[in-house]
Amino acid sequence: MTGSPLQNRTVVVTGAARGLGAALALACARRGARLALLGHEKSRLDAVAADLPAPAIAVEADVTDPTALDDAATEVRGRLGPPSVVVANAGIAEGGPFATSDPAEWRRVVDVNLTGSAHTARAFLPDLVRTGGYHLQIASLASLGAAPMMSAYCAAKAGVEAFNHSLRAEVAHHGIAVGIAYLNWIDTDMIRDADRYAVLRELRGHMPPPARRTYPADHVAARLVRAMERRRTAVYVPGWLRLAQVGRSALPPMVLRLSRRELPRLEAEGAMDPTGPLGAGGRADRAEGTGT
Repeated sequence: MTGSPLQNRTVVVTGAARGLGAALALACARRGARLALLGHEKSRLDAVAADLPAPAIAVEADVTDPTALDDAATEVRGRLGPPSVVVANAGIAEGGPFATSDPAEWRRVVDVNLTGSAHTARAFLPDLVRTGGYHLQIASLASLGAAPMMSAYCAAKAGVEAFNHSLRAEVAHHGIAVGIAYLNWIDTDMIRDADRYAVLRELRGHMPPPARRTYPADHVAARLVRAMERRRTAVYVPGWLRLAQVGRSALPPMVLRLSRRELPRLEAEGAMDPTGPLGAGGRADRAEGTGT
């Protein structure tokens, strides 16, 4: 696509080995951007990069490791030029009751989704100052209203919303724009894996029909790229999530009523065991951390 503001610009996407990150990389490449794909699973990153219709590199880096991200930023800068757009997309999730969750795994979800997003911003801010660039944080409906059985994920996504509001105010005078993408269910392996667990599947099934629908990753990526081109401070996919933003104070009591009605039955059925990391990306993160 000619005429896109992304043409001949460098775009960094974390968590790009699969799912939304890979779809977003493809959407940016089709607009003529140069892509830097960051994450675990170097072989998968290489495969995604090889299929893009634009210059692309794959850089293996753990977003919770500031030194690795600094090294990645240096490599991206040297090979593709300073980034004009950075997308903090890397994320993992797991489900289960907080009381029986493994403390280390609970913290890892927060570290990847929240601390990793902050480390990503820190590593690339000098480049964004130079280019007057745009930082996009992938958030969630969970940023607006927390759900049971996903305490670490919800805490982290609420945290990245607050962090990016703060960051936006700090860097605006440098010409940097900061956007937050509020997304609902996306058809990725993480969501498909979550549906294998009765408690997560049924809690989603009791949401209103628009709220439980899943959206193809390429559809979401197309919406996000348009928001990137316009340097939006907020993007909602689907659009009705704007209503959740306006009415977010009503969400906790609604969730509480649903939980009081449904969780006792699921608990009695023994359907509330911890899920462990969800999806291939979550399992890859665990394998990287354990050296397996």
